[in-house]
Amino acid sequence: MDGFEGNSGVIVVAATNRSDILDSALLRPGRFDRRVQVDLPDVKGREQILNVHLRNKKLDEGISIGEIAKRCAGMSGADLENLMNESAILAARRNKKAIQMDDINDATDRIVAGLEGRALADDAQKKLFAYHEAGKAIVATLLPHHDPVAKMTLLPRGQKKSLTWFSPDQDQSLISAASLKARIAGFLGGRAAEQIVFGTEQVTTNAAEDLKRVDQVARAMVTQVGMSSVGQIAIDQGGMFGPSYSEDLASKIDMAIKELSDEGYLTALKIIVNNRGCLDELADELYEKETLAADEIKEIVSKFTEIPEKLAAV
Repeated sequence: MDGFEGNSGVIVVAATNRSDILDSALLRPGRFDRRVQVDLPDVKGREQILNVHLRNKKLDEGISIGEIAKRCAGMSGADLENLMNESAILAARRNKKAIQMDDINDATDRIVAGLEGRALADDAQKKLFAYHEAGKAIVATLLPHHDPVAKMTLLPRGQKKSLTWFSPDQDQSLISAASLKARIAGFLGGRAAEQIVFGTEQVTTNAAEDLKRVDQVARAMVTQVGMSSVGQIAIDQGGMFGPSYSEDLASKIDMAIKELSDEGYLTALKIIVNNRGCLDELADELYEKETLAADEIKEIVSKFTEIPEKLAAV
């Protein structure tokens, strides 16, 4: 590595998932000259990886590995291996001779959100959570640029008391401004539903995580990809002494983030107000069944309004 010894024929190979913090001395010419970036697998890659990890496992007839791969967007090879192992364990516990789709779905939920907890016993809380998740589902379903809703549940997982899952139609290597704005509105659908149903003074802390995600998306739009009134800028947020920009620009950034958040919330409120009957029925159905799949959600929403065709993210 010091460049003075004649070790011809010796190749040094190294791997890291934090290339941004490597010492510059390692990256000088003559040391690690070739860099190969290994990204997360796309849908075709995930399908091939799943096939590898299913070689010693029996899959029930009729299950499409391609459909499993589509639902696993963002998973690494290790995640996919873990998914198949968890699915096999669940199938064995349920005394099945082959892995079925419900085993894979439950394993996916466990990996993404954590272990399933006890069902909610408090009827008032259960009703509030039902409206919160129904609000998210309606906003996401009726926005053409939002990812489709895959499932929503009132069964606690990990630290979350209720959950709504989304299933991207395609890999998200490129995302449009319309899709990011739709996500902001979708995150705020639960808070909007609480306000419309229970009143401004009765909204709860249930939206805390949603608001954090809104800030993350809006801040990235403003400071990283130039999708706001601030203009075409990209600011390094991770410098040793913090971000380096003027107080005037900082004020503009804060205002632009607020504008994106407010715009998303108004969109969510409008959809909830215009579809109040749908919200009530969806929340009631979720309250009774505790878990609703994508087809069940679409069936209820389609009774009240036409569901727009989902548009590509880009």
